Amino acid sequence: MSLTQLERAIKGINQKMLLEQLKELLNFGVISKKSFEGYPLKVEYTLTKRGEKLLEAITIMQGIGIDLMKENGMLEILKENGFIE
Repeated sequence: MSLTQLERAIKGINQKMLLEQLKELLNFGVISKKSFEGYPLKVEYTLTKRGEKLLEAITIMQGIGIDLMKENGMLEILKENGFIE
């Protein structure tokens, strides 16, 4: 994804904060960055193998959290945030 696509996809993030987080994810080997020559400068970010493994783990934990919220009658919060219909 490009920086612009990421900015649009992440609610409430500004470019400075996004760039800081991307730098940290790069340093930990979670994402990779590819720069293309030309104007305007084009940069794409992709998940590394490590990033894919982390995403799998987070998805599992999210599923457990959703199940717990359902069990505790928190359906409205899940609906408001788009996790269930």
